[in-house]
Amino acid sequence: MKKIVVVHLLMLISTVLVAQDSLLNIGDNAAAAKTPVKIFNSQKAINANTTEVVGKGKMEFKVMHNFGDIGGDFGGLKNFFGLDNASDIKIAFEIGLGKRFDILFARAKGAGQQQKLWEMGIKYQLLQQLENDPAHPLSVAFFANAVIAANKASALDNLDHSFRDISDRTSNTFQLIIAKKMGNVSLQLNPTLVTRGYAISYDQKSIFALGGALKVPVMRNLNLVVDYFHPFRSQSSKDSFAVQATPLKFFDPLGIGFEIVTPGHVFHLNFTNATETLENRYIPRTVTSWGKGQFRWGFTIARQFSLWRPKEK
Repeated sequence: MKKIVVVHLLMLISTVLVAQDSLLNIGDNAAAAKTPVKIFNSQKAINANTTEVVGKGKMEFKVMHNFGDIGGDFGGLKNFFGLDNASDIKIAFEIGLGKRFDILFARAKGAGQQQKLWEMGIKYQLLQQLENDPAHPLSVAFFANAVIAANKASALDNLDHSFRDISDRTSNTFQLIIAKKMGNVSLQLNPTLVTRGYAISYDQKSIFALGGALKVPVMRNLNLVVDYFHPFRSQSSKDSFAVQATPLKFFDPLGIGFEIVTPGHVFHLNFTNATETLENRYIPRTVTSWGKGQFRWGFTIARQFSLWRPKEK
């Protein structure tokens, strides 16, 4: 298992280094002196990654906690509108090793048959939007992760946790993030590829999704945040899941929330139908619908710390 983790991490780092080498000479000293635009206030909108990075020498500690469905068969008053059910929990550390390069480590509790999830990831900011600079109109970042499910494998075949070896437990997300702030409004696109080492026989191992995020200020230090993903799942896969003994229908993950910004903290109050917190899971496996009341409320708390002071050049 340790060898698999190391191989995944080396693969992710090598991908970033190649991108870094190709973009090393972008910009000049005059551009570097201009003020960067802060498009989002955190490294996550709700479910979607943003182009923001922590910064060299800093660490962000993040806790995400979603409760159960507000309505539907598993919500309502009998479950106190989801408060009785802790559905998804994620504890993450994101560390800035460079001015534009972060690494992250996280542990997540899954809601489905893959649980006890370990995540390692990287984010590299390729380009940064600068104030009043037409030559730098966008921020662009690359995100990649490797996730391993550590829960016990099922003895039965063709289930989501019918693991037979370590490669069956692994999955990866590769994401390009493109963002721009126009006035007070922030917009973003997240083309995403999720690949899995194992999938049920009538499912697909790789799924492409197109996501996006929006941030609109409501008042000082309070913003409305929305994000959304549309997975491009094959019709044959949809049809196969629909005719099983326990039929499943998949839905697009949609998150709506309010962001409260305070000195040193960013607090999110979220509402989402995404059934888990990791892209590796909610993109291919969201089976709950806003239209049926199957969305849940949760919160995200982020706090930044300084680990070391970067040397001044």
